[in-house]
Amino acid sequence: MGAGLSERSAQPEYRIEDLAHHSGATVRTIRAYQDRGLLPRPERRGRSNVYGDAHLARLRQIADLLERGYTLASIKELLDAWDTGRGLGGVLGLVAEVQGPWTDERADRISREELEARFGGTPDEDAVREAVELGVLERLPGGGTEEYLVPSPQELAVAAELHAAGVPLGAITGHLRELRDQVEHIATRFLEFTTEHVFARYLEHRPPTDADAAEAATMVRRLRPLAQQTVDAELARAMRLLATRHLHLHLSPEPPPAKAAGTRPVPLPADTVRAVRDLVGAEGVAAFVAAATDRELAKRTLDALAARHREGDGEERTT
Repeated sequence: MGAGLSERSAQPEYRIEDLAHHSGATVRTIRAYQDRGLLPRPERRGRSNVYGDAHLARLRQIADLLERGYTLASIKELLDAWDTGRGLGGVLGLVAEVQGPWTDERADRISREELEARFGGTPDEDAVREAVELGVLERLPGGGTEEYLVPSPQELAVAAELHAAGVPLGAITGHLRELRDQVEHIATRFLEFTTEHVFARYLEHRPPTDADAAEAATMVRRLRPLAQQTVDAELARAMRLLATRHLHLHLSPEPPPAKAAGTRPVPLPADTVRAVRDLVGAEGVAAFVAAATDRELAKRTLDALAARHREGDGEERTT
């Protein structure tokens, strides 16, 4: 009886193949983690290496952090902090808070048949492909019918209403691309602002202590709705102001003034705008882009003139 109790209380032991089977990692991956210091070395028993539950838990921990977007280098820092007693609970809580949903909206599904019915009943492969590229739709594998995940049903409903009002699908997706760049710029500014004035004190240690990370997660939860509330309020103010001006303009007996040539807005990638803003400040972005464009055009003009001159010289020499 005592032997039986002893056997049941013994810690499980795994060969590397068994550890790979239980963890979902490959034998090669396990050995690579050992070489990088992410996984403790196994215990040597005669001619065999023996792993335990601690190794299995560590492999599952690494897999979870990889799914959350961490690199192996940053995972090693976090695990080193864990091993020295600084804890991971607060850090993982902070990651979960940041990577969690930033809206109460729930994703939905839609079949290809339903999708076409909502957009006039005419199949449009280009429009579907572009919607998938933008993430408005996500293809779902398997099944007898073609189905899509809709991350934001509200966004799809807006597109359907605009199309029903006469807006071409190409114009809707083009507008969404432009709007997305501008919204990402707003999100970047909000993150920079809150990092500077709120979160800087939690980021003094890399990785942050467990207590700091837990407090930062609480702060994220408090501040999360503020960005959307601010944008909603400012968008409402701007729409009321500009829509009133627009209405007065079109109801006026005088014809609207002609648009100045060359003043059409052009969407730029958010990364480009951010890099230019970091270089010259927010107030200098437009002037910098215009000056860079003028310089490039002037350079190409000079190159073309020089090339034309060289071609002329070549023709004279051959004659």
